Amino acid sequence: MSWGNKILVVYVAFGLFIIFMVYKAVNTRYDLVSKDYYKEELRYQDKIDRLNNAAKLSNVQVEQNADAILIHLPKEQKGYKVVGDIFFYCITDERKDFHTSLEVDSTGSQAVLKKYIQKGAYKIKLTWQLANDPYYFEDKLIIK
Repeated sequence: MSWGNKILVVYVAFGLFIIFMVYKAVNTRYDLVSKDYYKEELRYQDKIDRLNNAAKLSNVQVEQNADAILIHLPKEQKGYKVVGDIFFYCITDERKDFHTSLEVDSTGSQAVLKKYIQKGAYKIKLTWQLANDPYYFEDKLIIK
């Protein structure tokens, strides 16, 4: 093989590599943290206030068994009517995100069935309100 043919093979291989990389770049999913990222950033002080309110209470406990994820609100809030949301934010794929309302029983607990949530790494984000006091809790969770 002459040096001219070798140069041609290198140029063709390089061209095929570039075409492959463009194809991969066009078909790669890029999930943003949030579609309303800038609006949420402007309301970050509200989140800090909610976190400070939750820090004054005992800890929120998140457990999981074979069938469900159990959420236990602080013991100071047991027996009260609590209004809020639970957001399972999948770190790797927004299509796995799951959102539901917080509806605790008289013991201050709620079970979220795993059949509604796919396996993976999540950030569980709880926002709730008792009387006029807003609260926020966030923790990492791996659903098996």
